[in-house]
Amino acid sequence: MTHPADIERHPDIAEMRTRYELAAASPTAQALDGLTVLSGLYLAISPWIAGFSGQRPITVNNLITGLAVAALGVGFALAFGRTHGLAWVVPIIGVWTIISPWVIAGRMETTPAIVSNVVVGAVILVLGLATLGLAGTRAGGMGMRRPR
Repeated sequence: MTHPADIERHPDIAEMRTRYELAAASPTAQALDGLTVLSGLYLAISPWIAGFSGQRPITVNNLITGLAVAALGVGFALAFGRTHGLAWVVPIIGVWTIISPWVIAGRMETTPAIVSNVVVGAVILVLGLATLGLAGTRAGGMGMRRPR
């Protein structure tokens, strides 16, 4: 019978962790992770920077989704091997950020909220897709076997 502690010593697990650590240390991965964190932080504080903090629904939305993006970026930077399964969430948050001014607030009177969300949403979307691409190369392109 296999015990949970025995699986940690399996050679494939150790090799996979080493490969993820090497891939996460690449300059491209580090840049993507850093930009993801910065984009998330900007999204979180954008209502106060762009001047639409008086619109409570979009302010709360941006704060929560921005902190989520920043947390995912930190997770990717610190432990990609354990967080790569969440990489698909970032592009979805990017799309949500783009459409949220119309979905949450309906007809907005302030252009700064729309412009800010569309631009940072597009950036988050692109960063998320790039992270997904790296997730594919980090996992699939490193010689890992897939179950048959």
